[in-house]
Amino acid sequence: MPMVDRLRLWLREPLVHFLLAGFAVFLFSAWRGEAVDPASRTITLSAEQVERLAATWAQTWNRAPTPGEVDEIIRDYVREEIYYREAKRMGLDADDAIVRRRLASKMESFADSSVENTAPDDATLQGWLDKAPQKYAADPVYSFDQVYIGGNDPDAVRARAEALLQALATGADWARLGDPLSLPRSVEATNKTEVIRSFGPDFANALANQPKGKWSGPVASGFGLHLVRVRSVAVPGKPTLATVRQAVENDWRAATAEARRANAYQALLDGYTIRIKKP
Repeated sequence: MPMVDRLRLWLREPLVHFLLAGFAVFLFSAWRGEAVDPASRTITLSAEQVERLAATWAQTWNRAPTPGEVDEIIRDYVREEIYYREAKRMGLDADDAIVRRRLASKMESFADSSVENTAPDDATLQGWLDKAPQKYAADPVYSFDQVYIGGNDPDAVRARAEALLQALATGADWARLGDPLSLPRSVEATNKTEVIRSFGPDFANALANQPKGKWSGPVASGFGLHLVRVRSVAVPGKPTLATVRQAVENDWRAATAEARRANAYQALLDGYTIRIKKP
């Protein structure tokens, strides 16, 4: 094959194009007077890095990569790293608005992560707890009996409830009164959250206002009306920080995130001298 034809074939090879581009970059750097750092020409991937790359690939595809796919992952990483380093060497990152915003965004994310890792001391959290102890208090625990009155006519149901309430006041057997319901007639030592789950929030809230030890009502639930006899209510005392620390810390983080983020930025800003010349 003539030498001219061989040369044409070589020039069509992507590898030759890449080498020529690399050589051009080298000449450009030499022209700018930049020293080429030998270390920047060495790309090293540790076993841990390869494992991380494979794990990232597995999260995307929901399976572990094959040995051939691992080789492809490594080739992709090396290709990206080479292009990245050569772009940095040529200064392609300078005065690039997209790169500038991306780096600023990554720095902001890093700063936010540092802010989130800030641990409040006990005094801070105790002060937060003291502002609203009722928010973190445990639910009251109820033991009660209920008689359900069903029906579609609200006036008739309420009239029947009043009649049954009078019967109970005169000693009628409550276990034989009312209509069947899938929920138990007697509820033992159940916290408010569970009562809400079974009877609904209106019923649970009304329990706190019922007299203890006597029949009262009617009380509305998601099913209809009930006559209720509250036998006992256990109201927990003021919560201690040790028992509700995580909930208090979560609220503190959510409420102070913006202020802590602003303080973190101010700390960076204080390290700079800003000079602005307006037209």
